[in-house]
Amino acid sequence: MTLDVHITDPSLASVVETSRAAREQAQALVDLIRQAIAANANGPIPADALTDISKQQKLLNTSLAHLRGLHRAAHFRARETKSQTAEARHEVDVLHLQLQNLYYEQRHLEGEIAACEGFDHTYQLLPLIPAEEFLAQHPEHADADEDALMVARIKRERTEREALEQQRLELQKRKQKLIAENKKRRDDLANLDRDLEKFIDAARPIQKMFEKVV
Repeated sequence: MTLDVHITDPSLASVVETSRAAREQAQALVDLIRQAIAANANGPIPADALTDISKQQKLLNTSLAHLRGLHRAAHFRARETKSQTAEARHEVDVLHLQLQNLYYEQRHLEGEIAACEGFDHTYQLLPLIPAEEFLAQHPEHADADEDALMVARIKRERTEREALEQQRLELQKRKQKLIAENKKRRDDLANLDRDLEKFIDAARPIQKMFEKVV
């Protein structure tokens, strides 16, 4: 299984394709030099052969320059993904802190409810939003009695907390997705770096051979 199978990002696929083209051009350059040397073992290489070699060298240099640009752009995109992941993590951390505060408040409310169930006192001790504010937001409960109004206010509090919890879960999913994407791109870049280093190492003898010919 080749590296291409694991690369699905279009920008990284472009890097791989450009790298493949540069490798083919390098091989073509080697073949031209080898043929020229073999055909003129006892004399100088003809001008037309040197011209072909020079053209192939320019094509290779162009591809290498393009490859460097694509590689640099891929690094910038990976850095941007890391930044987005950090922002998402910060949002989750802030929301988690808010949720912890709500948990503390929830435990306090549960304690108050237990106290209310065990002793004869009113529900007004619960730290809910004021009844006037609740009725302003939900005028459909304007004719409800005191007990029904209290139940409605508690349900409203529960709904608000469930909505906040849903937001936290959605941000958590987004965070995990960004982390996974960042890891995949980092792995792809690492594999590409190794392939590029191998290619550059393999191209050094070609460069030295070209310098000797020229």
